[in-house]
Amino acid sequence: MQYYGMDAFIRIIAHLLFIYLSFWTLQSLRIDQFFKVQHVSQIRVLLILTAIVLGYTASSFFLEFIALCRNIFLAIFP
Repeated sequence: MQYYGMDAFIRIIAHLLFIYLSFWTLQSLRIDQFFKVQHVSQIRVLLILTAIVLGYTASSFFLEFIALCRNIFLAIFP
């Protein structure tokens, strides 16, 4: 039962870390030039939602990759 709690904690931390990394990376793009000047708050919302999508996708990929490597290792060395 303790394993599930630690796994959930690691997944939450990984998701938040990758969302932060994608948000930090997206800030370097100049996407404001594609929008009207009056829509600053909408640009920020788009940036946050895009960071969530990219971060969650990247985090899911890496967590799944680690799980697959762990399963391969356990199959080879039972």
